[in-house]
Amino acid sequence: MPRASTEVLDLPVGVRPEPDELIRAAMEWHFHPDTGSRFWLERAATLPFDPRRDVRTHEDLRLFPNVAAELRDVRAEDLVPRGYGKTPDVVGVFESGGTTGAPKRVVLLRDWLERMLHWSDANLDAHGFPRGADWLGLVPTGPHIVGEYFRGSAATHGRHGFTVDLDPRWVKKLLASGRGADAGAYAEHLVDQAGTVLRTQDVGVLTITPPLLERLARRDDLAELVNEKIRAIRWGGTQLDPDSRHLYKTEVFPETALCGNYGSTMILGFAGERPDLPEDSGCVFDAYDPYVTFSVVDPDTLTPVPYGERGRVLVHHVSKSFLLPNNLERDTAVRTAPLPGHTGDAVADIAPVETFEDEAVIEGVY
Repeated sequence: MPRASTEVLDLPVGVRPEPDELIRAAMEWHFHPDTGSRFWLERAATLPFDPRRDVRTHEDLRLFPNVAAELRDVRAEDLVPRGYGKTPDVVGVFESGGTTGAPKRVVLLRDWLERMLHWSDANLDAHGFPRGADWLGLVPTGPHIVGEYFRGSAATHGRHGFTVDLDPRWVKKLLASGRGADAGAYAEHLVDQAGTVLRTQDVGVLTITPPLLERLARRDDLAELVNEKIRAIRWGGTQLDPDSRHLYKTEVFPETALCGNYGSTMILGFAGERPDLPEDSGCVFDAYDPYVTFSVVDPDTLTPVPYGERGRVLVHHVSKSFLLPNNLERDTAVRTAPLPGHTGDAVADIAPVETFEDEAVIEGVY
């Protein structure tokens, strides 16, 4: 069998690859001894199949085991494909939330960041987000990848980015130990800082989590500032229920565009809210396919549930810089039909499971 060309991995950012051609190219890249990462080259020896020979289509990704838990202990440099050479353009090493055991780590390379931002910016355009505005973000930074994406979005879609740091691990630790009042005080501290930026800067886009947006909206002076200055709100981190979404869009911030995203560190990005959904509906999220694809499955059998039913979110990430197939996320969702021509499922009505990897799941403010 002739080996697949890897040229499709380097298509221009606005060109969508044919899904199965992408799979074949990625298998050749990630499992060839000259280009693959040390992690996957060593892991290949334990697999009961040959990825370069046997994984030819998107459906064949189900052959892989879920190796996400192994990313807790792998050296970061062992995750970078050798094909990037001795000086790969690494943006950073980022960690999962770390609230269900030790954090898992991923390496973000420049080419994937640029590809993801281009796709994200197009989604923001579809939701009416203004170009060239200053952004304010109440998002985790430090080891959390969302902070890097905020900075990138502020720079590529907007102009300047103002940040209020958010430590979700501390909030979840407070809640787990019964210190809800302290967690609430910390959340108010974050909103206080946001208020300072809103009063002094010409911010046009706000990135925030739903629990913090709720606290901000309770303060009449800050809600007035948002209505006066903010032209678009991007939310994520935890979910926004349909009733709250409808209230924000129609009564609290009626002249402000509202758009959500759903993502995780393990997929190196996020899915965007589908444009033009009814104001009184929940959110439907579409992934950046075919690089990132969702399936909504029965967690015991990993078979897809019927459309309209709830299951666990299973994610494949397949790109030049990173490979993580068959990752069973900690979230449930309602399986929804994808956009025409798209690979995998869309997801709606996201909710966390109660326990994940034998640890209780606490959402907190992110």
